[in-house]
Amino acid sequence: MVSEITPDLVRHLGVLARIQLDDHEVERLTGQLSAIVDNIAKVSEVATPDVPATSHPIPLENVFRPDVVGGMLTVEQVLQNAPDATQDRFKVTAILGEEQ
Repeated sequence: MVSEITPDLVRHLGVLARIQLDDHEVERLTGQLSAIVDNIAKVSEVATPDVPATSHPIPLENVFRPDVVGGMLTVEQVLQNAPDATQDRFKVTAILGEEQ
């Protein structure tokens, strides 16, 4: 049972999401959301209990590369473009309003 996506429903969803939508956006989103709901309904029609749900069409494998230690930067290289540095460290403004 698919409910129809109406402009009033889109406006209501906009209010719930605290998104201000103009008439053009409501019209565009009404069509887009209707197409999405229709496509989900089509998929639901062909989905059967004997077909397992999947997030990808092919199984995923670990795609990470092995960790290899590479060349390291010197302190001077790291700090060369820093706007301000003190005692081999980046110097930044306190963000919590407390001096340390």
